[in-house]
Amino acid sequence: MLYTIVFFIIAIASFVFAMLGLGGGMVYVPVLNWAGFDMVKVAIPLGLLLNGLNTALVLIPFARKKMVDWKGGAVMAVTALIAAPLGAMTSEYVPVQTLKILFAAMVLAAALRTLWASRLPEPQKMMSLKKRSIIGFFVGSFAGFTGGMLGLGGGFIVAPILMMMGYKTKEAAATTAMVVTFSSASGYLGHTASGEMNWELTVIVVIAVIIGSQLGGRYMTQKAKSKHVKVAYAVVLLLIAFKMIYEVIA
Repeated sequence: MLYTIVFFIIAIASFVFAMLGLGGGMVYVPVLNWAGFDMVKVAIPLGLLLNGLNTALVLIPFARKKMVDWKGGAVMAVTALIAAPLGAMTSEYVPVQTLKILFAAMVLAAALRTLWASRLPEPQKMMSLKKRSIIGFFVGSFAGFTGGMLGLGGGFIVAPILMMMGYKTKEAAATTAMVVTFSSASGYLGHTASGEMNWELTVIVVIAVIIGSQLGGRYMTQKAKSKHVKVAYAVVLLLIAFKMIYEVIA
């Protein structure tokens, strides 16, 4: 029964987050933790694995529609790839309650930023490749380290920055998916030494992510309206953030 509930929550989260190229680590990690699995040894490593799988799969429909800026996101992807294992190794030395507070704070910030962005018109002019690469170096490093430490992949940091650079919502989602795939994969490898593999759970949630990501990617490329996606994403994040904050202070 527990695994069935986790399956459906993960599948729904994958659908929603795949539309924004964010993977879903913000939902995967707390859901796995609430289900009784250890935060550092199971929830965060598995959250990163699912995060990377979700974004890797959703890259397929995004790439077919030529929505991914491979050149513009390259620097950000490489620096995130390098920084994520460092964040993953750091998590072993940070108290669980501190990780939860940091997690909730990051999720809350991402939710508020997305709500604010949903009221703005789509950008019409993009920064030069040089400026995007310079900013991408620092953003990728920070997003990779933070994401690796918290099991998030860093997409919640990357997506808003890409929009500030001039990317339209769908292009930002597609390029974020590319960056997060690299950071999540390397972050997961950084956790494997201390993680505990639950094969039954892993198979169940991987199937859920495959189903959710493909449906979400298809919906985003064909039918979704940018504003509605942003609002739905922000609402989900707010609920998660408030739930985690309540658990920490209760």
